[in-house]
Amino acid sequence: MIRFALRCTHGHAFESWFQSGAAYDGLRARGLVVCPECGSTEVEKALMAPAVASAPETAAPAPRAEIAARLRRLREEVEANSDYVGPRFAQEARAMYLGEIPDRAIYGEARPDEAKALIEDGVPVLPLPFTPKAKVN
Repeated sequence: MIRFALRCTHGHAFESWFQSGAAYDGLRARGLVVCPECGSTEVEKALMAPAVASAPETAAPAPRAEIAARLRRLREEVEANSDYVGPRFAQEARAMYLGEIPDRAIYGEARPDEAKALIEDGVPVLPLPFTPKAKVN
């Protein structure tokens, strides 16, 4: 549906809804678009400002220092509460998913093809927003 602002040759302004621009053209050509004030069928589209939805108010983005601090805290949380498995991540995650080894929180590295295969197989994994580093024992 589309709404047009219309004006007849006598200067009367009004609005009407149409299924499409082509539907308006067809109705007008057959004399079926009529001014509600004077009954004139000599009607033209008037200039009309488009109805544009305004963007919803959003919170200001966090400053870079705040984002860096959040990432640092996330890294500390992951490293403190997870086992680093390095390049064995895909094998470890799949083995836990299949029940072959006990579940535990792990992090490490996976090649893109390994990560894709895990996701396609339904293994619950997420990328980290930082590059993991090995725990020093």
